[in-house]
Amino acid sequence: MILGIDEAGRGPVLGPLVVAAVALRPQRGAALTRRGVCDSKVFGAGPDARAKRAELAGHVVRLADSVGVEVIDHQEIDRYTARGLLNELERRAARSLIAAAPPVERIVADGINVFGPLSREFSHLEAFDHAEAVHVAVAAASIVAKDRRDRLFADIAGRYRAEFGEVRGGGYVNAATADFLRRYYGRYGCFPQETRRSWAWRFLVELDPPSLPLFESPGGPGVHTPRQSLPE
Repeated sequence: MILGIDEAGRGPVLGPLVVAAVALRPQRGAALTRRGVCDSKVFGAGPDARAKRAELAGHVVRLADSVGVEVIDHQEIDRYTARGLLNELERRAARSLIAAAPPVERIVADGINVFGPLSREFSHLEAFDHAEAVHVAVAAASIVAKDRRDRLFADIAGRYRAEFGEVRGGGYVNAATADFLRRYYGRYGCFPQETRRSWAWRFLVELDPPSLPLFESPGGPGVHTPRQSLPE
């Protein structure tokens, strides 16, 4: 049996980060592959993509030996990112998921820099970039994590819909998210409570300089993210 570990929501400026772990036996992993389980990002954004991930997440829950999820809220993300420890926050979540999972022969995690150091604690753990292509258990974890984050962000969007209309962009660093934040700030003089203030997005910083330290990385002009790499 193999335990796959992946996350969703590392890069957004709004909402939580979700880390998931899925334990799969070979035959059931093959069944999930036949049903179309793969990297959650392949499905894109929008209602159809969310519906497809939800459908596949249901198959994962039904066929997996175990499914574990850790949700990390924006405040905890800010506390760790302000100290340059976002990777360690994800490793903390992974440790908890591994402890709760059944015994497995192999652990495969997505992200060498993030999860690779855990191999010193778990000799049967291997970390790869794009590990969803290495084993379907990681792809299944990707689907579960993204589906949970889809649902959590839908709750966030629902809190503001009546006043601001549909909140688009998934909370990621994009024009739709900027539009929502600009309108919210214009009305209230602050950002929504779910905003990650440790994100050094130029738009955010210019509108309301934060009190937390910011960690920049080469992200192209106009979009600055925490110094650590921020995949979806």
